Amino acid sequence: MKYDIILIRYGELSLKSAYVRKYFESILVRNIKKALIAENIIHDIKKERGRIYLATTEISRSIGILSRIFGIVSFSPAVQTTSTMQDMSIIAQELMKNILTEKKSFAIRATRVGTHPFTSQQVAVRIGNDIVKATGASVDLSKPDIELFIEVRDKKSFLFTEKIHGVGGLPLGTQGTMIALIDDPTSLLAAWYLMRRGCNVIIVDMKKSDEEVIRSFLAHWYADSEIICIDPTTEEFFHRLLVIASEKKCDALVTGHTLEEPARSLEAITLLKKNSIIPILSPLIAMTPEEIRQHCKKRGIPV
Repeated sequence: MKYDIILIRYGELSLKSAYVRKYFESILVRNIKKALIAENIIHDIKKERGRIYLATTEISRSIGILSRIFGIVSFSPAVQTTSTMQDMSIIAQELMKNILTEKKSFAIRATRVGTHPFTSQQVAVRIGNDIVKATGASVDLSKPDIELFIEVRDKKSFLFTEKIHGVGGLPLGTQGTMIALIDDPTSLLAAWYLMRRGCNVIIVDMKKSDEEVIRSFLAHWYADSEIICIDPTTEEFFHRLLVIASEKKCDALVTGHTLEEPARSLEAITLLKKNSIIPILSPLIAMTPEEIRQHCKKRGIPV
């Protein structure tokens, strides 16, 4: 049975006030649409009560895209049906018959939103019994080989077997604007951490030879960041940064400095602070070279 929809979950947004949450949700939906359009994927997106639903025929490609959109905590390819016990049972058996055998165990994880003539436990018991009869598999609620999730939401239900982790954080574009000083590829990791917190970044490329790497990084994370090339050895370097910070209304400046070379890094940060009117952030400062290398590898940054 083919999945026909993807359930998208977001975490921190639920902690915001109703007005802020609605705004953040709209930005997240906009970012998802923009990424899918960029990849030429035909889709339909709907949002309701803590979930975003993505309907598309290109589930596999969409999974790779959703894993690189800031603000998404997890998502699940699912099959959608009605909220009647009979329809849910039919779909559940279809889903499980190809992946369960008599030697495997399973568990039903059922949740509900809305009013129904049954409880979540009744859903799990009824459908669990039907699957046992159809496959001969055993039930193990503690350590099952396979979990079948059933989300019943009003008149609809969604059945799926996996929750794929997203990058998390906040939707890109919901926070302030930062200047990111890029003097080598690892500096992009510092920019990434601020992007994950919802910040737009203006890339200041201090080595023009890195522009191709920067553009590849931005495309990978679906970020439309402006790139400005500035030679850090010129006398007007700090003046240019001040102008950018003022004109673009930037809230902070982000660097990739670490304590691998303490004297050099601290001297550079001190010089920046002396000549800057906005805070200086160095999210990599306490990381070891190996930690940075590993994180860069995960984020698609060449090192």
